[in-house]
Amino acid sequence: MRRHRMRSQAWMATAGVSCVMVLLSGCTVGPKYNRPPVPDPPSFRGADETSITSDARDSLGDQQWSAVFHEPEWQALIRTALANNYDVRIAARRILEQQAQVKITRSQAFPQISGSGTGIGVDAPNSLNGFGNTISSPLTFGSISLAAAWTPDFWGLYRKQTEAARAQLLAQNWAQRAVRLTLVQQVATTYIQLRALDAQLEIARSTVAARRDSVELTRALAEGGAAPMSDLSQAEELLYTATTQVPQLEQQIQQTENEMRLLLGETPGPVVHTDATALAPPPENLPTGIPSQLLERRPDIQEAEAQLRAANAQIGVARAQFFPSLSISGSAGLGGSSISNLVDISDRTLYGLGALTQPIFSGGKLRGQLELSKQQKEELVLNYQKTISTAFRDVSNALIAVQKERRTREEQEKLVKAAHDAAEYAHIRYEGGATNYLEVLTNDTNLFSAQLNLISAQQAEALTLVQLYAALGGGWQQ
Repeated sequence: MRRHRMRSQAWMATAGVSCVMVLLSGCTVGPKYNRPPVPDPPSFRGADETSITSDARDSLGDQQWSAVFHEPEWQALIRTALANNYDVRIAARRILEQQAQVKITRSQAFPQISGSGTGIGVDAPNSLNGFGNTISSPLTFGSISLAAAWTPDFWGLYRKQTEAARAQLLAQNWAQRAVRLTLVQQVATTYIQLRALDAQLEIARSTVAARRDSVELTRALAEGGAAPMSDLSQAEELLYTATTQVPQLEQQIQQTENEMRLLLGETPGPVVHTDATALAPPPENLPTGIPSQLLERRPDIQEAEAQLRAANAQIGVARAQFFPSLSISGSAGLGGSSISNLVDISDRTLYGLGALTQPIFSGGKLRGQLELSKQQKEELVLNYQKTISTAFRDVSNALIAVQKERRTREEQEKLVKAAHDAAEYAHIRYEGGATNYLEVLTNDTNLFSAQLNLISAQQAEALTLVQLYAALGGGWQQ
C-alpha cells in the first residue's frame, strides 16, 4: 500500500510539473519583428521628364509578362525557359529542401517516442541438452519496451527556431520568383540582341553587294584610263571593310543563340528569331505606379525582408539559451519467458525521469552567440534598406533611359540620313570627275558606321522596356 501511495504521489508531481510547463510555455524571450524604416520618395526620378504616368492604381510591373511581350515567338521562348531553365529548377529544389528543414526544426517541440523489442531463444534437439531437460519453448526470454522523451518549449526556443526556418522558407520562395524575373529579362534581352545582330548582318551583306558593284565599276574605269589605280585600291578597301564584318556578326549570332539555348535549358543550337517588331520603340504612357508599391512587388526586397525576419527570430533563439531547460523522459516495458506471459502486465516495468539544466558558466559563449545574432540582424537591416534603395535606383535609371535612348535613336536616324545623302553626292561628284575617290571612301565609311550605330541605338531603346519592366518588379508572375 505504501509503495502504491508513493507511486501515485510521484505521478501527481510529474503531472503537476507538466501542467505548469504547459501553462508557462507561452513565455518567449525573442523580440517581436518590426519593419525597419525605409526610404520612400514621393515619386521616381525621371518620371516627370517622360510621358510615363505614376497612377497608384496601375503599374507596368503588375502586368503578366505575356501582356508585355505580345509576340508568339517571344512568348514561346519565355515559356520554355521558365519550364526548363536550370536556375529556376534549382531554386524550386531549394524550396523543397527548406520545407524539409522546417519539418525537422518543428519536430523538436514534440515528444519523441520510440519502441523496441528483444528476444533470446534456442531451438535445439533434446539430445543436445546436456542437463537432460526438455526445452518446452524456443523463447527463453523476451521484452517489449516503449520510451518517450520531451523537452517542453518553456522559453520559446523551438518556436523561435521554427519561426526562423519558416522565414527562410519564405525567403526561398521569393528567391525563386527573383530568378524567374531575371530569367524573363535575360530571354527578352537576348532575343532583342539577336534581332539587332540580324539587322546589322543584313546591312553588312547589302553593303558588301553594293561595294562589289562599285569595285567592278572602278576597275573598268581604271583599266580604261579614266581613273587611277589608287581608286581601285580604295574601292577594294571599302569592300573588305564590309566583308570582315559579316563573319564577325555571324559568329556573334551563333554564340548568342547558344546563350539563349542555355537559358532554355537546352544544348547549343539554332534559335528562331524572326520577329520584325523586336526593335520597335517602346509604347508611350507606360504606367509606373508609386514608389511604395515596390516594397510589395519586387521579389528581391521581399526576400531581403524574409531573411531579416529569420535573423530577428534567431535573437530569440540565442536568448533562450540563457534559461533553464527541463527534459522529461519515461519508459515502460513488459517481459517474460514465453510468448504467453510476454504481455502479462504483472511483469511490467515503469521508469520516469525529469532533469532541469541551467547554464552557469560557458566562457562567454552564450553572450557571444546573442551578440552575434544581434549584429547579423543589424547587417540584414542595412541589406534590406540597401535593396530598397537599389530598386529605386533601377527604376529611376530605366525611366531616364526611356527618354534619353529615344532621343539618341532619333538623332542617329538624322545622322544616317545625312550620311546617306553625303555618300550619294560623293558618288555623283566622283562619277562627274569633280572629286577623287577619297571623298567616296570617307563618306561610304561614315554611312556604314552610322547604319550599324543606328541598329545599336534601336536595340538600346527597345531594351528600355525590358529594363523598366524588370525594375518595377514584373516578370515573376505566373
